[in-house]
Amino acid sequence: MASCHHWPVEDDDPLDEQGALDFWRFPKAFSAKRHTEKIEAFKTVAQTWRMKERMKTVSVALVLCLNVGVDPPDVVKISPCARLQCWIDPLLYNDPASPNNQKAVEAIGANLQRQYERWQPRARYKLSLDPTIDEVKKLCISLRRNAKDERVLFHYNGHGVPKPTQNGEIWVFNKNFTQYIPLSICDLQAWMGMPSIYVFDCSNAGMIVNFLKCNLLPLPYNDIENAEIPVMIGNSADETSNIDADTSNNCIQLAACAADQMLPMNPELPADLFTSCLTTPIKVALQWYVQQKTSKLVIGVTHEQADKLPGQLNDRRTMLGELNWIFTAITDTIAWNTLPRELFQKLFRQDLLVASLFRNFLLAERIMRSYNCTPVSMPKLPPTFQHPMWQAWDLALESCLSQLPRIIDDPNSFRHSTFFAEQLTAFQVWLACGSDKRSPPEQLPIVLQVLLSQVHRQRALELLGRFLDLGPWAVNLALSVGIFPYVLKLLQSSARELRPLLVFIWAKLLAVDSSCQADLVKDNGHKYFLSVLSDQYMPAEHQMMAVFVLTMIVNNYPTGQEVALQGNLIALCLEHLGDQNSLLKQWLALCLGKVWTNYDAARWCGVRNSAHEKLYPLLFDPIPEVRAASVFALGSFINNSTERDEQINNIDHGIATKLLSVLNDGSAIVRKELVVALSGLVMQFETQFAAVALQFSEDEIAREYHTVTGTTGVFSSPHELALFRGGGMKRSSSTRCLKGLLSPVGFTADAFEQTPGGSFKRIASSSSVVGSLIGGYSNVYSNVWKALQLLANDAVSSVTEPAKKLIGFVKQKVMPPLGGAARSSAIMRQRKGSAPPPVAPGSAPSSPSNRPGSFMPSKAVAMTTENADTSRPTTLKLDHSSTMPRLLNNLQHMQPRRLTSESISEKNDEILSRQLSLSTDFFLWSCRYFTESMMWRLEELDPEGPIAQERDYRYTRAARAVRLAVEERKKIKISRLDDLVCINRNIGVPSFLRFHPYEPHLIVVDKDHICVWDWEQSVKLNYFSNSNPRLTRITYSEFINAHDRPLLVTGSDDGVVRVWRNYVPEDGSRTELVTAWQALSDMLPTSKGAGLVMDWNQTSSTLYTSGDVKFIRIWDVQTELRVQDLPTHAESCITSISLDRQSSSVFIGGCGDGTVRVFDKRLPPGESVVKVFREHPTWVVKAYTLQSFPNRVASASTHGDIRLWDLRTNESLKTINAQQGLTAMEAHQHSELLACGSVQQFVAVYNHNGDSISTIKYHEGFMGQRIGQVTCLAFHPLKVKLAVGSLDQFVSVYSSQDSRKK
Repeated sequence: MASCHHWPVEDDDPLDEQGALDFWRFPKAFSAKRHTEKIEAFKTVAQTWRMKERMKTVSVALVLCLNVGVDPPDVVKISPCARLQCWIDPLLYNDPASPNNQKAVEAIGANLQRQYERWQPRARYKLSLDPTIDEVKKLCISLRRNAKDERVLFHYNGHGVPKPTQNGEIWVFNKNFTQYIPLSICDLQAWMGMPSIYVFDCSNAGMIVNFLKCNLLPLPYNDIENAEIPVMIGNSADETSNIDADTSNNCIQLAACAADQMLPMNPELPADLFTSCLTTPIKVALQWYVQQKTSKLVIGVTHEQADKLPGQLNDRRTMLGELNWIFTAITDTIAWNTLPRELFQKLFRQDLLVASLFRNFLLAERIMRSYNCTPVSMPKLPPTFQHPMWQAWDLALESCLSQLPRIIDDPNSFRHSTFFAEQLTAFQVWLACGSDKRSPPEQLPIVLQVLLSQVHRQRALELLGRFLDLGPWAVNLALSVGIFPYVLKLLQSSARELRPLLVFIWAKLLAVDSSCQADLVKDNGHKYFLSVLSDQYMPAEHQMMAVFVLTMIVNNYPTGQEVALQGNLIALCLEHLGDQNSLLKQWLALCLGKVWTNYDAARWCGVRNSAHEKLYPLLFDPIPEVRAASVFALGSFINNSTERDEQINNIDHGIATKLLSVLNDGSAIVRKELVVALSGLVMQFETQFAAVALQFSEDEIAREYHTVTGTTGVFSSPHELALFRGGGMKRSSSTRCLKGLLSPVGFTADAFEQTPGGSFKRIASSSSVVGSLIGGYSNVYSNVWKALQLLANDAVSSVTEPAKKLIGFVKQKVMPPLGGAARSSAIMRQRKGSAPPPVAPGSAPSSPSNRPGSFMPSKAVAMTTENADTSRPTTLKLDHSSTMPRLLNNLQHMQPRRLTSESISEKNDEILSRQLSLSTDFFLWSCRYFTESMMWRLEELDPEGPIAQERDYRYTRAARAVRLAVEERKKIKISRLDDLVCINRNIGVPSFLRFHPYEPHLIVVDKDHICVWDWEQSVKLNYFSNSNPRLTRITYSEFINAHDRPLLVTGSDDGVVRVWRNYVPEDGSRTELVTAWQALSDMLPTSKGAGLVMDWNQTSSTLYTSGDVKFIRIWDVQTELRVQDLPTHAESCITSISLDRQSSSVFIGGCGDGTVRVFDKRLPPGESVVKVFREHPTWVVKAYTLQSFPNRVASASTHGDIRLWDLRTNESLKTINAQQGLTAMEAHQHSELLACGSVQQFVAVYNHNGDSISTIKYHEGFMGQRIGQVTCLAFHPLKVKLAVGSLDQFVSVYSSQDSRKK
């Protein structure tokens, strides 16, 4: 097979290209996701976007130590020097009558409070102007008490006091302003408690941060006034490492400069530049920009004009508001692209005031670094002052300032910035080639901000949807940047044009993080999606997404179920069940199943709306996922009722009966859902199923007894009876199991009596007593039990395992542990003369019924001794009053949902209960659809894409193989066909051979294994088991999708079809079972029958199956459904099927009675046999329609006659008489060649005229060794090559000498 990684370059041929186009029209079978990936849940990762706790800064302490007019002793100021504090010049308030210029300090404090209130207007602000230690302590303790567990901010302006000390002290005043009093940071921290944030605007402020890094108090003080302050002074790394991480995160610090730096004194700047950057960033940015050399590009703008920028900060329609909006977007973007995700969440998403301060801190770093001053913080941030996004900020400033002179004259002439449109374009460019292997797009936080704008909102949502469509990693990034509250708020919008976009985005979000369901319900967001579902003009695709969102809302969330029921969700879903969109129908059924899971109110609503009856048609939908979803919904409907009455029972029994119609569904996901659905019925009616299981066991015990002993229903001793009645059902072979399950089983709990000869026989039936337990639904319970037993023998392990668990659960309730094999051997020993274990008079025999955990009565058999002489035969009598009535009494007293005996321990009972909790991953697997790219699903249809190029290479190669084979057949003249190409000894006796048409692969099938040979190199490529049950054999094999990535299909004589991928493993892959199903359920495996015979039509994706049955069944493998059953009207089996490639409706079948029958599937089943050829006297070995010879048919029988037919005539055209004992016959589809093999150890090759071409009797290279009895033959589909398999396990490939030369 071709590798998908590289393709060899070959000369192009127009004919090959034309042939490749023909292959493009062929459908690919078994290529859906249910076949190519495991049915399992999407593996989610732990989400970190949602903050564990939201926090608010509710109290703010503004402490100003200015002492206006008096410079601190350790600071020498220049002249002129920066004077502005909160944009106020203190000298303007110079009042000799006011000590310490109190009016100036009060004005500065009031302005600082107003500046903070822009960012957090609801906080409680307290001013402390030139305070003492006691005033600071009282202020901090009061704020912490009121804030409780919320954050408190402490803003310290120390421009009028000395610099902080190395011992961690800042300075305040005494009452008379005659001394500077040190205030310990440890004391301050104790009064403030945690969580808290500190802003230090003073020279050497970094010294405080450094001190706190090593001396953070380890606990948030609740009892502030009584807390003892430990002395914690130290700067070692060991002490730093011992600080609790949560403690450091709850104590945030912002400092104006490093520990060895002074604040800038430039008179053109405010003295409190750091505070101004934090509280009035736009004003500072404008002033700073005007001072830069680059501002000369903006002509005519002065400092005074920059201060008069029109507008309001919170009005994005104005110049000032738009500039603030751009600033927020840029600083968010810088932080998100620079900071670790967890730190970004804590600083920029947890607290609104903290987020604002840190955004403005990024600006402070940029501006103050230009004056050789480096702001510091804890937690420490990486440098951001040179981030490229600052250039975008400068461009936005320049754009605004360039309009300023004109706007002052004409306010209506303002033109909005193109910043957001440009950033969306940059984001769109990234999306054009983005993937999870590239760095995330820088513009993602800007997209979040654009959602606030009606002008750009639709485009932003479109791009956001495309980004989320890249995969779960993109969804996690969007959630981490904070997109969730924005898209949640947009659900309040009534704009119809946004509906498809929002539905798509929410489908993506909920597919990755289902916890968003609570937020949707809390904000009534579910109503938005209900309105989308009820909108008749909304496309089905968008309605499907809305249904998915509603399904996730009700999934395992009772509150969501309640609001959905109130919103009439069930009726809305039922209205759309007739839609043609398969995905919509699938999710409608899944939504219904989830809404009434463990919710009786929704179930009763479904009953009133006849929901179960409206779901029935979906059981026969052509899409397997829709059928599985309907089974899921009906199973949930059964398994959630806590209160039972006759109406509920009738409905559940009707649903169960309807569910059995998908028992033989071709899709494994449907059958697996069926097992889980039926488990709900078993849970609801445990008592009745226990009685049915017991009756089935009794009948199998009797059959087993007859098989082991050869008797006709008579037990020779009570010990035999006890052994058989005590044992469970024996695990039988596939043959016996199928035969027993398909035969009618009577439901009788037979009693036994002693015959005059001392034996026991079945006499009376207590079916009327058991019937009182089962009620009037015995057929329902018995049919369900039979179905579960069939499912327990399914060919797919994911179906078998839960079915076996369910059957074992019921059996362990009522069956003792003694197995059938031990029971049989014990009886055979007894019948050979061994005595049973001694039994004391009046006591029960030693049997499994005496063991704990069994429902069998402890005195099932009573023994009476009429004579003490042990030589006389003992009179034995079954105590009917003790046996069946007591057992039935136990069943009658079983709890509806806890079926266990008193002797079973609680631990074992819990184990059994857990085993019955069956579920599948089908729902979660269905959710994976929304985690994968939905917009790029058509990538494989892109003619320039890698997938299309790879397929085109394979199709061109296949077309080239066809062309070369045609040319070869035209050039050569076939005179002989006995030139040995290769010979290999197979591991088993070959029973079936098949050439791959385009690869040098030869499939050799033995009893239950498949061997793959490279016949050109004579190398074995693989050997694997077909996983057949014991006593079954493979009878057919074929390639599917041979032109593409081929699959191997096999059929065995138990009626099971299996499909394998990687039959030749490549790149470390393993041979895997794609799917399997019971193509024919009525076959009885035998060693002499035809087994399962098939033929495959790639064009229509149909599989024709028959064999040891009296009909031909046609399967559509795309829908995995049975299409037709055509009766053969023959008294024998079908031995071969061959399709007429010219007419897709006509095919022939060879029969075991010697007839060759022509079928037309277009006719009614009773009239489908349009012609019968009856010239063969015995079993037809093979019958072929010859593809290159229209209306021509070749057939052969074991009698040795090979006949050529024309479908338009009633008699054979030609008869070739070979020797009797033919075992195999093959006809080449494109050459006039017929080959037959015989038990006489030869292979004869003829042309259509009956002339002998070759006779092969001996192997070459083995000293003339005679070939073994021929078991199978195969012609290459294109080339003139013949494969021969024989009883001596050799497989040979022969060619004509002319073709070998070519």
